[in-house]
Amino acid sequence: MTTSQNVLVTGATGTVGRQVVAELLARGHAVRALTRDPAKADFPDGVEAVRGDLTDPDSLAPALEGVTGLHLITFGGACFAPLETGPRILELARAAGVRRVTVLHGGGPSPLEDAVRADDGVDWTVLMPVEFMSNALEWAPGIVDADEVREPFAGRLSAMVHEGDIGAVAAVALTEEGHAGREYVITGPEPLTVGDKVAALAAARGREISLVELTQEQAITRWRAAGHSEDVIGFLLEVYGNTPEVGRTVVDTVEKVTGRPARTFAEWAAEHAAAFGATGAA
Repeated sequence: MTTSQNVLVTGATGTVGRQVVAELLARGHAVRALTRDPAKADFPDGVEAVRGDLTDPDSLAPALEGVTGLHLITFGGACFAPLETGPRILELARAAGVRRVTVLHGGGPSPLEDAVRADDGVDWTVLMPVEFMSNALEWAPGIVDADEVREPFAGRLSAMVHEGDIGAVAAVALTEEGHAGREYVITGPEPLTVGDKVAALAAARGREISLVELTQEQAITRWRAAGHSEDVIGFLLEVYGNTPEVGRTVVDTVEKVTGRPARTFAEWAAEHAAAFGATGAA
């Protein structure tokens, strides 16, 4: 039986952070959730919301008191800039007695992740999830308004992962032995095309959804109209048009680390059916 730990979760109001909080709580651990505005955070009962800002590392000192585990993100501030404060955060964490640190990989090199990897005073684990299932929420307005999804590269494959499974892997790494110095690529249980995802959403909400495949030129026009820079558009074309092998290859990290299979997109779709205009939903 795992001994209860006291864990501080940064980025606690984010898509993954909330799942880390929920999973730790479900496993019986004491959870502190860091936020710049605790009054607006709306965490579950039993979670201690604490004020702090990763761009001002000394603001974390009170929140780190008595903490054994620390979950970190690699960006901070209103503009989500890469954090340069990693060394000071880790100095404070070691002084407070933190033993384990997880860091959510941000998709590329980052100063904070580099600082974590270089630190030999804590047991660190890097979490490297592929595409989040929650990205499908971007389709919700088009599905609710017009019963359709409009996307380029409809045949592209993604081994997308349930954000709850990312939280589960983090919770284990933060509270149990055997995960120090590990890089965990985290995927779902199957590679899916856009059509596969649309079909799962249609089944979950009880009504058909049309898939309209955009040409590359149409996609570029849409992204420009949305205000994306040319650099971002180039990135999207590369990721969607030539998805890296790691993004479409299933690995069994979730089952190995947590002891249960990774959740499917069909399960995610059922959980979020109301967002897509499920029949009978309010």
